[in-house]
Amino acid sequence: MEFVVLGPAEIRRADGRGEPVTGRLQRVLLGVLLARANQAVPVDVLTEALWGERPDARAGQRLHLHVHRLRGTLGEPDRLSFGPDGYRLRVLPGEVDAERFEARVGEGVDLAGRDPRRAVGVLRQALALWHGVPFAETDVPALGDWAHRLAERRLVAHEALCEAEVACGAYAAVIGELTGLVREHPLRERLHGLLMIALYRSGRQSEALAAYREARETLVEELGLEPGPELRELERRMLAGEPVNVGGEGQPQVAVPAQLPGDVTGFAGREAELAELDGLLSGTGPAVVSAVTGTAGVGKTALAVRWAHRVRERFPDGQLYVDLRGYGPDQPVAPEDALGGFLRGLGLDGAAIPQDTAERAARFRTLVDRRRMLVVLDNARSVEQVRPLLPGSPACFALVTSRDALAGLVAREGAHRVSLERLSRGEARDLLREALGARVAAEPAATDALIERCARLPLALRITAELARSRPASCLADLAHELADQQGSLDLLDADGDPHTAVRAVFSWSYRRLGQDVARVFRLLGLHPGHDTDAYAVAAMAGLGPREARRALTVLLRAHLVDQVSGGRYQPHDLLRAYAAELAAATDGAAAREAALNRLLDFYLSTASAAMDAVTPYESYRRPKVPAWGGEAPPLASHDHALRWLDAERDNLLEIGRHGDAAFTIDMAETIWRYLDIGGYLDELITLSVRELRESRAVGNLLTEAHARGRLGLTLSRLGRDHEEAISHLQQSLTAYEQAGEPELQAIAHNNLGIANVRRGKLSKGLDHFELALARNGPTGPWTLRRAATVNMVVSLKGLGRYEEALGHMENALELCRRHGDETNESNVRAGLAELCALMGRGEQAREQATRALAMARKTGYRGVEGDCLRLLGVLCRERGDHEQALALHQEALTLAHDVGDAGSLIETSNELAATHAAAGHPAAALRLYDEAVALATEADQRKSLADTHAGAAAVHAGLGAHDEARAHWHLALGHYEALDLPQAADVRARLAAAERADGADGADGVERAEPGGEVSR
Repeated sequence: MEFVVLGPAEIRRADGRGEPVTGRLQRVLLGVLLARANQAVPVDVLTEALWGERPDARAGQRLHLHVHRLRGTLGEPDRLSFGPDGYRLRVLPGEVDAERFEARVGEGVDLAGRDPRRAVGVLRQALALWHGVPFAETDVPALGDWAHRLAERRLVAHEALCEAEVACGAYAAVIGELTGLVREHPLRERLHGLLMIALYRSGRQSEALAAYREARETLVEELGLEPGPELRELERRMLAGEPVNVGGEGQPQVAVPAQLPGDVTGFAGREAELAELDGLLSGTGPAVVSAVTGTAGVGKTALAVRWAHRVRERFPDGQLYVDLRGYGPDQPVAPEDALGGFLRGLGLDGAAIPQDTAERAARFRTLVDRRRMLVVLDNARSVEQVRPLLPGSPACFALVTSRDALAGLVAREGAHRVSLERLSRGEARDLLREALGARVAAEPAATDALIERCARLPLALRITAELARSRPASCLADLAHELADQQGSLDLLDADGDPHTAVRAVFSWSYRRLGQDVARVFRLLGLHPGHDTDAYAVAAMAGLGPREARRALTVLLRAHLVDQVSGGRYQPHDLLRAYAAELAAATDGAAAREAALNRLLDFYLSTASAAMDAVTPYESYRRPKVPAWGGEAPPLASHDHALRWLDAERDNLLEIGRHGDAAFTIDMAETIWRYLDIGGYLDELITLSVRELRESRAVGNLLTEAHARGRLGLTLSRLGRDHEEAISHLQQSLTAYEQAGEPELQAIAHNNLGIANVRRGKLSKGLDHFELALARNGPTGPWTLRRAATVNMVVSLKGLGRYEEALGHMENALELCRRHGDETNESNVRAGLAELCALMGRGEQAREQATRALAMARKTGYRGVEGDCLRLLGVLCRERGDHEQALALHQEALTLAHDVGDAGSLIETSNELAATHAAAGHPAAALRLYDEAVALATEADQRKSLADTHAGAAAVHAGLGAHDEARAHWHLALGHYEALDLPQAADVRARLAAAERADGADGADGVERAEPGGEVSR
């Protein structure tokens, strides 16, 4: 039973029928009894509430009559009992909508500071319970106090909701709602503050300040008081252009990336360019893009980083940075890879990142929309590399650096170009003065000569200054002469006096000052195939210990011949790397260079294998046996240490695979593929698998070719694209294993083929493959494979309606997990058990298993299973008529599905949320969700899910009396079910037959009684 007081009073019985409470006296009686639910209410209290302080002599008799009528409305007479102390109304927990409302408001307010996205869903569900004014047209003090308290809590809920929306970055979306609330509650300073923040962080500073002035005028006029300190501080920060945060300082509510590299040292000059960039921020129409262009070594990156640090406080929603490597010896960073890094920085899990470049760009623009963010795109090679990385919101600012003029960016995107010339003589002198102090003033002529020898390039000047500091007894004139001699002895890079010549001369001069071992380390940096590196990898190349390598890197760091980046990693400027490679080719023989590279290959492969042993120890038997690294290796004993090393070296591990022979490439792929799979780095996994496939075919290694095909096919299937190609790879993988006579590998191939077929709705074919996987694996095969194939087989059996059989297999899988202490997969198995129990009508068992699975999933971080549990618990709440709780659970599950990015889970959760909206009397919301699910299922080619969605939409249309639309959806559902040979086809045929027989409203009612989506959408 449910008691509705947040609007016109109503009693909703267990059978779902609602009974309005008519008449003022009946509403007052019910209200007073509910206000003191489960307590005895004396007769005189009730009579006074009904008829005032002076009831007539027949008040007791009339009260008895009204109690009798209320018992009839309740439908359960024993709910309202009479005893010596008065009348008592028995109310169970959660039966009063006001009680559920207050509980949800408390939960939402608590979540707002920790998880604003979930808070939004909870608070919107709370506010959706309101349908009018509680206890309207009553003048009973007790009910008036209750109504006033509820109205205050409603306002608190609105404030918390708007605060959470702003914290999630939905500034523009909440401005209209806040404007209405401010108009309705003009003395509520918190609402004024939230409106100011939303306007300000939408880039509407002048409107935010106008909102403050309006708030002040209202408060002064109505109360004779100035705004409080919070509003005044907001105005001050906005006038100063400082960031404003929701919920106080130090509480960022969404992912706020801070990816800028450290501020540069030894920076001098560039005041005009810095002021020019500042001016772009303060204009009435802020530039979305600014391009800093200029020659190599002119200080583009230094200027961009210095300015970014100078203005970072004006971008409170975060700063994104990527080195696009446009002109180094590495391959330039592909736009899709840069977008992947940005999306991870913005809080997306790997599996939630789209695969298509255009989709990634669209997702990126959505996440930064209306957020005040700075995006620095450093060292770009071309307009095409930059364009997908540009935000679409004018609240963001993109700063691009490139040697290219980026004319297309200026013409099409309206970029403002800042052309960076070489330093002026005065600026160059300032740079040297900061580094060398009085020596500059003592030798002005020599200083000028050094400036000209360095072509007024900051990079060359900083290296020269460090050389001068290292020789305090030498005069600057001697250094200038040495540099002139060295410059003349080098081959010119450009016959027209390109400034690169000066840089190369300075490099050479600085290099000659290095000791033998340090000079060799510098040359080896030019051979490293990756971008940045650590002391362990440098030690491997050089044949040194990490301590000696670290000392050499420290010398290079002091000489400005290498830069230090985060996490104890090092990288040279791309010009320095090119110069180091040139020196290595000229100084070290081919055999020495090859030996250094081979040591690096051995180090990376061995260390990657050790890291994988720590991350996935249960799969060590499937990885290649590689020799242990003979030197000192990084600490990888724990799971966290190993995972951090893999994350840091991921790009290098992929790049190094292109530089070894076929055997090395294959071993690396076989070693790290599972890390990429777990982390959701699916683009990288496809690249790795294609490379392994190519090398395996080249050397005729049929087994590793089959491994590569299996991973490639499964990854393509997981991405929901190229299904025919995916099945082809998987089938060829199976054929190779059969020819090789490898039962365990055949089991893996059958399991993979089963997964791919189930994803397309071919449940019987998938079941055949899972049964073959179990048969090939046998009772003595790896338990992990037996558990995986068993759980996957249950998915097919469940879809085919074979519940008892599925239940037995799932219990076997549960026993395997418990025996081996595998809590992660135990949560998945328990979630599957819960769903089976629900399908079999065992609601309490289903709820118990789902609750346990949810706790385990949250403990082990298994977010996909967490979403499955929330979805099922929502279904169970819907089936017992608790629509508000079901909506809240399904909304939370849908948020998780979006975060994880699994297409199947997203479609299924959308269907369940739609069915719950339909059951709660919100058909329009249900149909919108079904439309979205149809689009998702069509795009991902999830045919069974598509059929389920059409069946759910048909039921809602039928309930609305839209019979033509209902028939159309049922016919579409039937076509898919029949094509897949699924048992749900029989149910849809029956519904279509009933619809055809129906004539008018009676037939429509008969169809309407079917639950939207029915069993097929569960």
